[in-house]
Amino acid sequence: MALIKWSPFFSDNWDEMDRAFSDFMPVPVRQQNFTPAVDMYEDENNVIVETQLAGIDPDKVNISIENDVLCIKGEGEKTSEVEDKNYYRKEIKRGSFYRSIPLPTHVSGDKASAVAEEGVLKISIPKAPETKPKQIKINKSKK
Repeated sequence: MALIKWSPFFSDNWDEMDRAFSDFMPVPVRQQNFTPAVDMYEDENNVIVETQLAGIDPDKVNISIENDVLCIKGEGEKTSEVEDKNYYRKEIKRGSFYRSIPLPTHVSGDKASAVAEEGVLKISIPKAPETKPKQIKINKSKK
């Protein structure tokens, strides 16, 4: 029985293109990477990014922020595939992952914090203080 590939609705077009090309490549050449989905929202003081990383050791996840771009990369559990299993579906992705997310506003990346709880990684990044334009008062010269 053939495997049925799972694809989320309207996934990233680049992911679809990569999948289309990878179908023509031999299995050893294909990369076993995946892209975790994220939720991004903000409150008054922070930009918050959440992603599900169930089954991934938080110690194997690297988070960095540079030029208001959040990068999350890591490696999930690598298990060798058992050839004698008779899969009906194979949807669980394993291996390394990388996600680069442009943030919607300027942030103070050095003050960011991250918490992993029940398979969800929550990254809280404080917004940078807005630089307000300086008002310059015009002095009238006396003649």
